[in-house]
Amino acid sequence: MLKVLFAAAEGVPFYKTGGLGDVAYALPQALKQAGVDIRVVLPLYSRLFPDAYREQLRPLARFSLKFGQQEKYVGVLTLKLNDVTYYFIDNEEFFGRDVLYGEWDDGGRFGFFQMAIIEMLQVIDFIPDILHVNDWHTAFIPVLLADKYQWINALSGIKTQLTIHNLQFQGWFPQSILDDVFGIGRQFANDDGFIQDGSVNYLKGGINFANLVTTVSPSYAGEIQTPAFGEHLDGTLRKQNWKLRGILNGIDTTLYDPQTDKHLYANYSADDLAGKAQDKLALQQEFGLPQTDVPLFGVVSRLTRQKGMDLLVDALNQILPGTDMQIVILGTGDGDLERHFDDLHARYAGKVATYIGFDVALAQRIYGGVDFFVMPSAFEPSGLAQMMAMRYGALPIVHETGGLRDSVIAYDATTGDGDGFSFWEYTTGVLAETLRRAAEVYTQTPDEFAHLQQTAMAKDFDWVHAAQDYLQGYQNLLN
Repeated sequence: MLKVLFAAAEGVPFYKTGGLGDVAYALPQALKQAGVDIRVVLPLYSRLFPDAYREQLRPLARFSLKFGQQEKYVGVLTLKLNDVTYYFIDNEEFFGRDVLYGEWDDGGRFGFFQMAIIEMLQVIDFIPDILHVNDWHTAFIPVLLADKYQWINALSGIKTQLTIHNLQFQGWFPQSILDDVFGIGRQFANDDGFIQDGSVNYLKGGINFANLVTTVSPSYAGEIQTPAFGEHLDGTLRKQNWKLRGILNGIDTTLYDPQTDKHLYANYSADDLAGKAQDKLALQQEFGLPQTDVPLFGVVSRLTRQKGMDLLVDALNQILPGTDMQIVILGTGDGDLERHFDDLHARYAGKVATYIGFDVALAQRIYGGVDFFVMPSAFEPSGLAQMMAMRYGALPIVHETGGLRDSVIAYDATTGDGDGFSFWEYTTGVLAETLRRAAEVYTQTPDEFAHLQQTAMAKDFDWVHAAQDYLQGYQNLLN
């Protein structure tokens, strides 16, 4: 049986800050169903670990590792969830924090985590065929296997795969980290190794040393090889493009199912959308909007410029005065954008409603109640929200980038084909026109809207398909 260790800094249902957390849960579950002996390793963020799972944790091993010139304690705890084994690396000094990331010593914290993962393998007697690492927090593992641990025969056959979920975050640290954390020399401290502009770049090291590099959508794999999206690593990625491929993320179709979702006011299916009409009325009431039959748009997002929220503010200011529509916004992010959305709410009472914050149940009710889901990201490696929205019959309105381009087929008024709306030119005017066109389809051609809705809900984004692509990549590495 193929043995895989999936290493990440976060994973649902234990911790989540973004899409990585969702993938770290759903992909291993799907691969387990496909017959892979896959196990997951995460840090034990002791203050953040959910109480619902704390009693299930069992101590498995303890040892010490060399951290610079110091000896540091490593605890390994374990539990099983849905037949997948999870390992948690315990060290209160590094992981007893109130946040996952953004600490002054992140280079050391995740340097420790990566060494602990490698050194635990022989201790727990699990040597994987594939060590699948994710983003910068674990990207240095392929470097360490080639440098610090290359003398250990038991580890020499491990193949590595790096998945880049967002190239923007790379893990930049001073070269002193090589001595103070890893205790390694300078043989790979160059441009072909892990040095970028004089600093250690964890992600660059992973790109250069991993046996396979994947991104979370095919389009993103191409985009990051260009200066526009490459975040200064486009040259490295072009050099390594022979081992670079994109696999579109999936979603948990059991969790995101309008027929069974307990957060909805009323459940429904593609065959019977009566419940969605009830959800729309209830959502309008919850947000204090008039319960009228106008196109209802929704946003569930971080309120940041990367997510295109600045563009959306300007576009709404353009079209709201002359368009009969409503929009509900849920999210938190940049303070100025939060204020802009609050200003829209004040200026266009009855058309705009905002909830600055985050509420999982409310997010589900928005998917269930809106007619359109707006996701105008400047760039989007994969995106999951647009897939969730389609499953709930909310037509996505997206910028044609990354996973958004790979998952949404733009509506063609001539043929009637499509399952959403998209725009290429990233300008306020083009987004405003796309929103206006979507509203017109809803109000002027309801049969076309209903057809698009049915098509979107029939789209199959189940993780089983992506899991097969990952499995094929694993097998190719071992052949």
